[in-house]
Amino acid sequence: MENSPLLQPMVALILWTMLMWLWMYVTRIPAMNKAKIDSANLVGTKGGDLDELLPPAVQWKAHNYNHLLAEPTLFYAICVVLILSGVGNGLNVTLAWAYVGLRVVHSLIQVTSNRVLFRFLAFALSSLCLIAMGIHAAIAVFH
Repeated sequence: MENSPLLQPMVALILWTMLMWLWMYVTRIPAMNKAKIDSANLVGTKGGDLDELLPPAVQWKAHNYNHLLAEPTLFYAICVVLILSGVGNGLNVTLAWAYVGLRVVHSLIQVTSNRVLFRFLAFALSSLCLIAMGIHAAIAVFH
């Protein structure tokens, strides 16, 4: 069986998500040590609780990692539907790569300057790609 070209952007976004996971911990653990947060005694807390204890620029990485686990889950599902429907090629591959590229741009904005307007633009454009892919999936499934 030949691999669908739509698998490549899916794997690329998975790898980007794991890179952001690594970046989050490479910055968060030293910041927690500097803030003298004893993680061994933390009970019943969640990552967002650290917003009050760590510098915002450190937490931006964690926020972005969480964002990469939210809407992109729809991306993965839509990609699977497109592949299984036999339309995981052509324009859908272009839209998928655009989605991944825009999510990477969104991440880089959020974890560096965190300028909300620019971050929103990248998010909105990526969402438009996802909407188009979703419409293509619906056409393939319901046609």
